[in-house]
Formats: sequence, structure tokens, C-alpha cells
Amino acid sequence: MARRRPFALLAAAAAAVLGLAAGIVATSPAAVAADNPYERGPDPTPASVAAPNGPFATAQVSVPPGYGFNGGMIYYPTDTSQGTFGAIAISPGYTALFSVELAWMGPRLASQGFVVIGIETNDRNDFDTARGTQLLAALDYLTGQSSVRSRVDPNRLAVAGHSMGGGGAFSAALRRPALKAAVGFTPFSPSQNLTNMQVPALLYSGQYDTVTTPSSVSNLYNGLPSTTEGAYIEAAGLDHSFPTRPNTLLMRTMIPWVKIFLDNDLRYTQFLCPLMDSSGVLQYRNTCPLVPPGLPSPSPTTAPPTTAPPTTAPPTTAPPTTAPPTTAPPTTAPPSGACTATYQTIGSWPGGFQGEVTVRAGSSAINGWTVGWSLGSGQSITQIWNGTLSTSGSAVTVRNVSYNGSLPAAGTATFGFLGSGSPSTPSTVTCTSP
Repeated sequence: MARRRPFALLAAAAAAVLGLAAGIVATSPAAVAADNPYERGPDPTPASVAAPNGPFATAQVSVPPGYGFNGGMIYYPTDTSQGTFGAIAISPGYTALFSVELAWMGPRLASQGFVVIGIETNDRNDFDTARGTQLLAALDYLTGQSSVRSRVDPNRLAVAGHSMGGGGAFSAALRRPALKAAVGFTPFSPSQNLTNMQVPALLYSGQYDTVTTPSSVSNLYNGLPSTTEGAYIEAAGLDHSFPTRPNTLLMRTMIPWVKIFLDNDLRYTQFLCPLMDSSGVLQYRNTCPLVPPGLPSPSPTTAPPTTAPPTTAPPTTAPPTTAPPTTAPPTTAPPSGACTATYQTIGSWPGGFQGEVTVRAGSSAINGWTVGWSLGSGQSITQIWNGTLSTSGSAVTVRNVSYNGSLPAAGTATFGFLGSGSPSTPSTVTCTSP
């Protein structure tokens, strides 16, 4: 599914008709923000969203195990004069600990006016759905039983996570569409796609990530419905673990995202629509203007940019600068046909693996493609995205879906899948068109 809306500045949130001689007056984002009961903190600046510390002093309190997750830490603003705050629950990645890889985010987000609960998982090998269940349990604990529950607005909640924890955040958001935002840092989502997502979703990938490749995260983003707000950011020169290290790129984009959707704070759209600071960003795609549910759409008279952002990539084309995988050299079909197919193993775990196939048109444009290969002993495919699967014994056939079958000369499309069994590289991968 294509996810390309025109890029535009959010110059006005509403128009008010006044029964005065002055006639119709356009309402600016600043004026709308001034009437927003959820606005917290002073007017933001490029320096403030990138700063290690925001305007709020913070404190933290530990959470013991026993509430549906394995305990963790809560970070919160100490200010009690501005009412309640929105809250974010964060999960670490597969086999990781929040206290080791993501604790740096807690005080940084809290200092910007959010309550943050970072969780440890019941089992460090928990998959995405289990992590989603634990993120929801953490939010329930935070709003219903925690010592800081009086500081939290139970109607303004978000989820986030790294790698398998990012898949957990999306699992939680799919099950609880009342959440206001979901953020996946190099997310791995083996148990679901985002085709039914209703919660605004922000996805990050790293250019040199060979665990969840940029194309796999981009394909996850492509699945968002056209009615759901979303953004995709590919960080230049970084790998799968870059969110586990303090960095400004992530914060100067995530903070505006959660401010917009948890706090309805339109003052922060200036940082994302269009991207104010593109340093370190290889690719940025979005659904600007970003409008929280319930707020009016921006004025249709807002002028579009005169040129398309140079980093926007068509959703059916793999990012051209993606680093080559570190797995075994791919097997490619003979180049003489209308198209070729390249197979690679993206990741594996006991009893399963993730694969990816890139289809490339030959010297002429094609309208439709079919890829085939044979499964190895004990292998089966359990889930596929961006392709239509059929099998006969060990023979696998994958055809294009509606949005990625037409390719220009040398153009590419990518589909991915989850398999059971041990990974292996097929001896032959064929591609035909139509």
C-alpha cells in the first residue's frame, strides 16, 4: 500500500467565524495551542527538542515484579502545578534489559513532560505479542496502582520499544486502539503487520541494520492504512542497536511525535512537517500534515512545497543505499529473463527464521511478477507480507500484490516472510513476468 501524502507545513488548525466586522480570521497553531488543556512546557525550539534535559525536573521510582510484567522503573516530572501528563510504556529488545539498553530515554522524555515506565519482561526470550501484553499491563499498573497514578492522564497513553519490543509496542497498539501513539525503534514484528493499525505509528530503521533491515521496516510502514498517521525514519550509517545509545536524532523526532499525539500540541509539527533537521537522516517518509484525532485538518490553502523532499523513496523500491547483509551471498535467478529474484535470510532463532526476496525488473518495465523456489527439509512458511503465497509440497510460489507488481526497468520490489525450521539458501530462485 502506498503511503505518500503531500508534504505541507501545518500553518493553521482551524478558522473561526466571528460575528464582527473583521469577518473571517484564521487561527494559528500558536493560538490553538494556547487553548489546549494538554499543552505542557514553554514554546519548543530546535535546541529544546534536542537537549539532554527538557524544562521539567524529574524523579524516578522502581516497580517490583508481580503486576503482569517483571518490574521496571518509572520516570516522572516533579511539577504538580500543570495537571496530569501523558504516559509512555517502553519495552526492551529480545534477550535485553530495559535498564541496560533503554534507561537513558526515561529521564530525557520525563523532562519534556511525560511519565515513562520502562519494563523488564517476564522472560527475556518473550516474543512480540507477549511483550505487547506486558506493555498494556504496565500502563494499567501505572494508571491504576502506581504511586504516581495521580500524575498520569489515563486517556493519553503511548507504547514504544526496541526490536522485539518495537513489535510488542505494535502488538499492544493493535489490541488497544485507544492508545494515542506507538513508536518502534528498529522494530521486529514477527507476529503481526500494521494493516489494521489505528494508532499513529512512528518507525525507525538503521541504514546498516542486518537484523531488521531498512526494507523490512519500510515494508512494515507500507502496511499502515491510509487513514492512520505514520512516519518512517531511516538513520544514516547506523545499525540495529543505535536506539540503545543516547542520540539526538531519535529524541528530536520522537519528542515532537509524542507531543503531537499525546498532548495535541501543534507547536511541534514544525519539526516533522517537513523535517526541520535532516542531518543523519537517509530517508524520511510521512503522512504530513500530522493531525491528532479530533482536531480539525489544516487549512486547504496551505501552500505545498515547491519541490519534493529528496529523501522520499517510493514504497515499492528498496532503499538504494541499504548496506549488504552479512549473511551468505544471495542466490539470484539467471539475468536473461524479464526479472530476477534475490533471496536472503534476515534473521533466525530456534525453530524459525525470517527471509526476504528482492525482485528486480530487467531492461524493460514489467507488469506483474512471480517468484518460485523450493523449501528446504523441515521448512514451511507461516507468514508473508507484500506478496501472495501458494505452495505445493516443497514448491513455493509468490506473486505480487496490487501495489508492487508494476516495476520500471531495473526497478525493484521486496517481499518478506517468516518460516519455521532452519534457515537455508535455495539453490535456485526463479522470477517470471507476467
